[in-house]
Amino acid sequence: MLTRIIQTNPSWELFVNEIDYTLFDTLKQEFNLDEQHFLEGDFLKVNLASRMGDSFAIIGNFPYNISTQIVFRILENRLYIPYCVGMFQKEVAERIAATPGSKTYGITSVLTQAYYTVEYLFTVSEHVFSPPPKVKSGVIRMTRKNQQNLPEEKLFFKVVKAAFNKRRKTLKNALKSLSLPAGWEQLPWLDQRAEQLSLEQFIELTQRIEKLHT
Repeated sequence: MLTRIIQTNPSWELFVNEIDYTLFDTLKQEFNLDEQHFLEGDFLKVNLASRMGDSFAIIGNFPYNISTQIVFRILENRLYIPYCVGMFQKEVAERIAATPGSKTYGITSVLTQAYYTVEYLFTVSEHVFSPPPKVKSGVIRMTRKNQQNLPEEKLFFKVVKAAFNKRRKTLKNALKSLSLPAGWEQLPWLDQRAEQLSLEQFIELTQRIEKLHT
């Protein structure tokens, strides 16, 4: 099964990443590729930048058991990846594209949408596969933003994760675990729950916390 395809710009030279080397002969025949265009191994461990250069797109049917990890891997390498199209389990695809106020809106939604414009393209029926899985699939497109006003990444990730890890609590209670500097209790939106805040509000909240550190 072809699980991941990586393409480079501007020539759209095709590379294939596959962990199962027994599939290489089939893929070579299907795409007329030589050995140099195969990246054997676990996508989560492959050094993408060293193998692919400074700009490449990722297109694939991602293994559902590690699909969220793949998204975070893409975020780690976002400076090299302006574009991604992937098929996920439908619930995961909906989570990545979710908007504030929905039950599926969470950590993956906020962090992905901070760096990429996410579009849910279409749903794929389980009946198009043989044998059919027990779940439906969803295809999303991620286009990198030219975002200039984001807070420091490490702090931003901490704030978002802490907020949603205790999503039933207000932000005032959820963020206590971060040991924030004095005065943080006066920050806006602390009486709301994480799922109520937009991406822009999470960004501004983190920026205000940054200012308290200075």
